[in-house]
Amino acid sequence: MESVQATKQRFGIIGNDPKLNRSIEKAIQVAPTDISVLVTGESGVGKESIPKIIHSLSHRKHGKYIAVNCGAIPEGTIDSELFGHEKGAFTGATSTRSGYFEVADGGTIFLDEVGELPLTTQVRLLRVLENGEFIKVGSSKVQKTDVRIVAATNVNMFEAIKKEKFREDLYYRLSTVEILLPPLRDRENDIHLLFRKFASDFATKYKMPTIRLEEAAVQLLEKYHWSGNIRQLRNIAEQISVLEQNRTISANTLRGYLPDIGSNLPAIVSSSKKESDFSNEREILYKVLFDMKNDLNDLKKLTMELMQSGNSQQVQKEHEGLIRKIYRDDKAETEIPFEEPITEHTAEVLQITPAETSSIKEEDKYHFAEEIEEEETLSLHDKELELIKKSLERHRGKRKAAAEELGISERTLYRKIKQYDL
Repeated sequence: MESVQATKQRFGIIGNDPKLNRSIEKAIQVAPTDISVLVTGESGVGKESIPKIIHSLSHRKHGKYIAVNCGAIPEGTIDSELFGHEKGAFTGATSTRSGYFEVADGGTIFLDEVGELPLTTQVRLLRVLENGEFIKVGSSKVQKTDVRIVAATNVNMFEAIKKEKFREDLYYRLSTVEILLPPLRDRENDIHLLFRKFASDFATKYKMPTIRLEEAAVQLLEKYHWSGNIRQLRNIAEQISVLEQNRTISANTLRGYLPDIGSNLPAIVSSSKKESDFSNEREILYKVLFDMKNDLNDLKKLTMELMQSGNSQQVQKEHEGLIRKIYRDDKAETEIPFEEPITEHTAEVLQITPAETSSIKEEDKYHFAEEIEEEETLSLHDKELELIKKSLERHRGKRKAAAEELGISERTLYRKIKQYDL
């Protein structure tokens, strides 16, 4: 079995980080087998090196090696690219075409950005993984292929599965062995080594002296976050090599090439959605409806106070805060709408005369308010019931997905389902 150090020299991999060495060691160990491998890691960490190691150390090394970027192929043509198509299968299919799985028979296919595959293509890929069978687009003939699949992604697969963007059965079929490549910021001792390698390569390419970093610049380089990982480091090294006249680079000079140098402080970001955050139209509609209901109840209370006392100035003084809340106006002191005492004309508008007001019994007064409140509540219940039914139908009875769409907890949704006897 080839050693880790020999493999790194063979494929030009720079670094001595233990996590990197462990990833390469796993690739060497699985190479002689035919099991599927999933390479994970952030964008720019060099995931494309692992499939090459696996292919070159396997018994398929004399077969074809095809790398496919799944995110770069349009959704409408990716099935044709992977599995081929028959003549006349769709507009523009003027001849029969062999797909990658047919061409790479006996070799290895590297599916980069496999998390971007459409769900329909994922079903086809699962069949290839299970029994090596596929069908060309526009054909009914089942074909066999003997291909080893190595996939890579920078997507959080468990989040994608949770959001139903990736099939769980396909994930477990692809990740028989999972190889995680560490981000560059976790390989602090390798950063300067990689920078020196890139600086030397660009000096040779552009026929100029090699740039060198001062000690303070090396420390700055090693403490930087490197969100773009090795790809970003290589880009910075090339920029400095081309643009700087002075070949000794200080920390201040380097700082000018590092974006957002002052914004790399750690921050706690909640990944879970709070129930109080109204982040979609449905939740905003709920809030508006409930606010309207509360405002109506407040108006009913003020109306009853006016009917009982007949003194608008006193009611205005006692309920100044409530009036300001209803009309949402910071200048409620000068614009409160009850500036004149109740007159007979006002009572006619309310369809209640002063004589009728004095003769209404206590329970009859509040019975008037209860009737309106009951009608409003029933209307809201009907609307809520309709929204819950539609959401459950869309998600085929899956309470968790429906609760997320409605912006409520699964427990709250279960309680409402019991309440409405759904």
